[in-house]
Amino acid sequence: MNILIVKLSSIGDIVHALPALALIRREMPEATIGWAVDSRHSEILRGNTLIDHLIEIDTKGLRGGKVIEEMLLDVGRQFKPLRQHKFDVALDIQGLLKSATLARWSGAKKRWGFARKDLREPAARFFYTDTVSMEPQMHVVRKNITLVSQALGIPAIDSNFEFPIFTNDEHRAEAAAIAQKADGNFVILNPAAGWVTKLWHAEKYGQLADVVWENLGLASVIAIGPNEDELAAKVLANSKSGKAFVAKPSLKGFYELVKLARLYVGADTGPMHIAVAAGTPIVGIFGPTEWWRNGSPNPDDICVQRNEIGCRVDCHRRTCSNWICMDISPETVLEAVDRRLTAR
Repeated sequence: MNILIVKLSSIGDIVHALPALALIRREMPEATIGWAVDSRHSEILRGNTLIDHLIEIDTKGLRGGKVIEEMLLDVGRQFKPLRQHKFDVALDIQGLLKSATLARWSGAKKRWGFARKDLREPAARFFYTDTVSMEPQMHVVRKNITLVSQALGIPAIDSNFEFPIFTNDEHRAEAAAIAQKADGNFVILNPAAGWVTKLWHAEKYGQLADVVWENLGLASVIAIGPNEDELAAKVLANSKSGKAFVAKPSLKGFYELVKLARLYVGADTGPMHIAVAAGTPIVGIFGPTEWWRNGSPNPDDICVQRNEIGCRVDCHRRTCSNWICMDISPETVLEAVDRRLTAR
């Protein structure tokens, strides 16, 4: 059977779909598996031996700014690989109009997606031949596995998820060099997030680095990505202990680095989900999104959140005039760090 997974973005969402990939490969070892992904987020999947055909789509290039003739030519050129592999089944794990369109364009006769009530863009339902309804308050990893299980008729799993990410010696050497600077005994703090409302204050990350050192004797690696230097500088400016430093690893270098860390602290963002995939102990700081949906499936991991404010319920706001959900003290986060390390 030729199976197409459609999960275009972003990094965290792709990581959440990896256990579904691992399940398909384990239960259907003879299947041919393709994965359609946005080229901007494809690095996490490159070199993955569980995938037979990685189909990279420049979805940004398909948006406006072109005359209709150019857009049609671009669509035909980019979507050609979807057709040439003659997929039997397409699994849209994204639930957007663009991902459903790709599933339809693949030519697969069976196109599975989430039921209308579970879709981020309900109009995507018109491109599916079959849908799967989800139970309320289901973790996104289990949601993806449920879709795959019912679509392909294979048993689902509810724990011990596999997150297959493939790296090489260069990534491991990159991580080892950063870890050596911290004498191999460190936590990772990630002050970034995709939405401004998910950000815990950079100043507090600096203060947290100090109390982690003073109370636990652990250095802090401030791990950042491209265009996050100003944020990291603000963290360092508010750390007085001298036991924090900035690192900017590659994506897979970060995956290897976080495997060496004692613990990871950060908000609901791609690096946190990579840390979950690496099996690193997690303390997540959550505001407008829900831990039960996006957080770690490991019951030992800890979420720090303000449960006493009603405006967090079904929030998901990317901007907010009453932004208090991330007003959490460094001491509160330190207590969670201490508890998580003790549990480990």
